[in-house]
Amino acid sequence: MPDGGLRKRKTGPDSEKEPPRNENKVSHNDEPEFDIDSAAFLQYLKILWIPLLLCFGLFVYFNPSTLSDIANLWIESDDWQSSPGSSTKSFAGFGADVEKRDAVVEAFKHAWRAYERDAMGNDEYHPISHKGTNLTRAGGIGYTVIDSIDTMLIMGLEDDYARARKWVETSLSFDRDAEFNTFETTIRVLGGLLSAYELTGKDKLYLDRAIELADRILPAFDTPSGLPLPNINLGKRQGVPDKELPHLVSTAEVSTLQLEFRYLSYLTDEDVYWEKAESVMKTIKEHRMPHGLASIYMHVDTGQFVPSAIRLGSRGDSYYEYLLKQYIQTNQTEDVYRKMYDDAMAAVHDNLIQKSHYTRMTYTSELIPERNSGGQLSWRLTPKQDHLVCFFGGSLMLGATITGASTIPVSIPPRQSEFMDHGKRDWKDGVELVRTCVDTHDTLTGLSPEIVHFRIPSDGVIDVFSNSGVPTDWYIKGARPGAEGPYDARYILRPETVESLFLAFRLTGDIRYRDWGWNIFQSIEEHCKVETGGYASIMNVDEVPSRKEDKMETFLMSETLKYLFLLFEDASVLPLDKYVFNTEAHPLPIFTPNIRTGFS
Repeated sequence: MPDGGLRKRKTGPDSEKEPPRNENKVSHNDEPEFDIDSAAFLQYLKILWIPLLLCFGLFVYFNPSTLSDIANLWIESDDWQSSPGSSTKSFAGFGADVEKRDAVVEAFKHAWRAYERDAMGNDEYHPISHKGTNLTRAGGIGYTVIDSIDTMLIMGLEDDYARARKWVETSLSFDRDAEFNTFETTIRVLGGLLSAYELTGKDKLYLDRAIELADRILPAFDTPSGLPLPNINLGKRQGVPDKELPHLVSTAEVSTLQLEFRYLSYLTDEDVYWEKAESVMKTIKEHRMPHGLASIYMHVDTGQFVPSAIRLGSRGDSYYEYLLKQYIQTNQTEDVYRKMYDDAMAAVHDNLIQKSHYTRMTYTSELIPERNSGGQLSWRLTPKQDHLVCFFGGSLMLGATITGASTIPVSIPPRQSEFMDHGKRDWKDGVELVRTCVDTHDTLTGLSPEIVHFRIPSDGVIDVFSNSGVPTDWYIKGARPGAEGPYDARYILRPETVESLFLAFRLTGDIRYRDWGWNIFQSIEEHCKVETGGYASIMNVDEVPSRKEDKMETFLMSETLKYLFLLFEDASVLPLDKYVFNTEAHPLPIFTPNIRTGFS
């Protein structure tokens, strides 16, 4: 039986707005069909009232989602404005919240300057031991420095930026005889260099380094299918297969290189970067799975999907993200990506979107492949959701305003009449998924765990937890009071929820998204901050005081703090109709390409 992750439930994000309950008023409009005086009739109703209430109470007890379903139907049919981000009553406007924005800047400085003091140039930082490490014995490639530069530029930290630029100019080297992850190197380093080039007004230093790095990565694409190998030896310029799965590549990793390589092609007028990245998408389209979803592994020789998990979390997430963003990046000129995105979103809605048992909370499940004794393949639905999935709510809302809108641009907040049917579906799913991800921060630290599981009737634990004061809908698997926190219970400074809050706020102006983001920021400050400098991951989100892990992920400065800053900054900074963010939150400009799509 799954562990319950027992804890005292804190107030949820919308506990003040519970659905209105049925008042069970009895109508007396119809005359009785039998002869009875009025006094006797009233006495009869009083007697009948008690068993009716008892029956109704028992029905609700055994069918707890009924009231929520009725309320949701009433709300959806009566008032489109009821969705978060759609209410003019909570419209905050798009000016900066200066106090909160500046608090995020101070947090960035606390993180960056500790790294600079103790580990400048190293790929990773360990704030408790005050040291840095590199990804390989041959040396690093500036992961933390380059991942952080555009955040400094956006925040206006001129002195910090000047020192970082000098390091890139004088100390950065890609001539490392060692293996680096193709995907991570592209989204963090290549993406960071291209974003710095754009935000500095075309500082040639960053473009030259981006070209050098991309040329070193290109050999990874030299496979029979054109799908890039997962690792690249930058010094030898050789692609390297995964040692444990030599014939497989991750779907998300091969399909999340496109924004960076296509923009580099646009800047240099060199078609090779565009063609290598686009060939991956052509292969994926040619091998579309029957249900329209993508399993997390593909065969590097054939280009076909292999039976493996289907999810919106690790190894699957950014495939769906970049379908939309490629269409946005190229100024909505490449219709093939709109079609691929719409097809995938319909498949996600039909196969992965689920409702929790009690409060009808929207979440995403995973599909796990299984073969029976006869070798036939089937898929088992598993109610597990990674924190990585929390990018998806904001992404769905953004996609609804672009591929699901009957007129562009839509209003802010959007009106129901501005959406086509699939746009209404995606907007609604997106709003609800953002709310779910905020709810998973209902822990003792106010931070979300790495993985949550949702309760289903077959668990046999639904009724046990219905009145225990803990979240009725989800739990952290393996978490027990006083026990060592499992992997699922960690918080490693991830940005996905605040990424969705940033997008949702920009699309709606709803103050609740800023409020939720501020709560998360305060929790990071309280539980992850290292007083001597930097921030650390924590081992268990349901343990106070928190136990810290001696590591500060680079995406804290490139994503988490950047999205929080932009959430509270004036919306004229990096507007969504001018920029698209890569999966590491590096902003790249929207442009009209000078190369035609090579497939349809």
